[in-house]
Amino acid sequence: MSRLVIISNRVAVPKARGAAGAQGGLAGALNSALKKNGGIWFGWSGGEVDEFTGKIDIQRNDGVTTATLDLATQDIDEYYNGYANSTLWPLFHYRIDLTEYENEFGKGYERVNERFAEAAAPLIEQDDLVWVHDYHLLPLGERLRSRGMKNRIGFFLHTPWPPTRLFVSLPYHERLVRTMLEYDLIGFQTDPWLDSFLHYCRKELGADVDEESGRIVFDGRTTYARAYPIGIDWDHVQSQMNTGEARQAGQRLLASTRHRTAMIGVDRLDYSKGLPERIDGIGRFFDQNPERVRDLVYIQIAPPSREDVDSYQKIRAELEQKTGAINGARSEVDIVPIRYVNKGHSLAELCGFYRASKIGLVTPLRDGMNLVAKEYVAAQDPEDPGVLILSSFAGAAEQLTDAVLVNPHSRDDLSRAIRAALDMPLEERKRRYQAMVKSVREENVQQWTENFTADLAGVGTE
Repeated sequence: MSRLVIISNRVAVPKARGAAGAQGGLAGALNSALKKNGGIWFGWSGGEVDEFTGKIDIQRNDGVTTATLDLATQDIDEYYNGYANSTLWPLFHYRIDLTEYENEFGKGYERVNERFAEAAAPLIEQDDLVWVHDYHLLPLGERLRSRGMKNRIGFFLHTPWPPTRLFVSLPYHERLVRTMLEYDLIGFQTDPWLDSFLHYCRKELGADVDEESGRIVFDGRTTYARAYPIGIDWDHVQSQMNTGEARQAGQRLLASTRHRTAMIGVDRLDYSKGLPERIDGIGRFFDQNPERVRDLVYIQIAPPSREDVDSYQKIRAELEQKTGAINGARSEVDIVPIRYVNKGHSLAELCGFYRASKIGLVTPLRDGMNLVAKEYVAAQDPEDPGVLILSSFAGAAEQLTDAVLVNPHSRDDLSRAIRAALDMPLEERKRRYQAMVKSVREENVQQWTENFTADLAGVGTE
């Protein structure tokens, strides 16, 4: 197979050989693909400089070559905090009320994509497969093509793609999608997001779209768009489950529950995750079932993200206020119904927490996939599995149909689901778990990587 060149906003640098806690998940799978095929992972270092220099730092760690560059302060403000996270992110999660349309954001986004293309192009060899990731770099394929690049170039979107009626609110939306059609293969997490993109191409661009194959013909060029649901690194999660760190974390949580059932949520502090709505649903459950405050304790782990964006500061304050109100109304001297943890934990610790929690609560308002749901299933005891409560609007709901599916906007729906999970008999819990774990184990991140790269290598040769 050809070399693989991965381009993403940030680069996951592999740990030194033999280091504890070797990478899993997407980073681990992409690093494995790079080790297998050779190639480079290119992106932003995370570093900030006063003026952009274009200097590339090339390193080789544990068999993987990475190439990173620093961005200027203005670039970070306009491209990352601005267009990527204040314009595209809310729009792609259907939050048009939070979407900011600023010309300077758009200019910064185009400038950084141009800088990525200029820096990456000399590193790409003639036969390399190029795989670009996520909403930060939608137009990068066109920028590479403008430099005469004939390589197979693929793109994968890790977020939802919004309905056409929402997407057209984006200034220059047609120009943005035209640049995307310079890719040979575009991947989406689920069929609904794929269908939204194909609908836009047909309705707004007048492209010739073949729904069955995902072929899009526009301006004499052919692009393929398909769904590739991403999975977890099953083997890595299992290895973390068997560590002393996981066992200690689980024992610590169980010892602190005072014989109550633990219900857990693990989410980045992000408005797409439906955290205020989730807390409202838990509050409704306790309002409707006040005696069960001695049966259930909810643990919300929500590490902060994108703290420079104003909307994230607001959601943290709202979450703290709602949690405090419920705890103030329902706490006893020896019981607090909700624990809110505003920091991150290692995967091993999370696996221990997942197994110790008999209910997993994953209720985003909109999510491309949501791997926490799959990690929760993977961490369960097959003889005494917990119950996954999952938003119908998460991409994972397309596969995990045996979860307790809920409307995250409805407090009453969440309350009913919590009660059902608390009272669910072992036989039903096992049946649901066995159906879900098969999907989680088999449709893993390695299979996802292989499926996408094989299709990218083969597009146009069918």
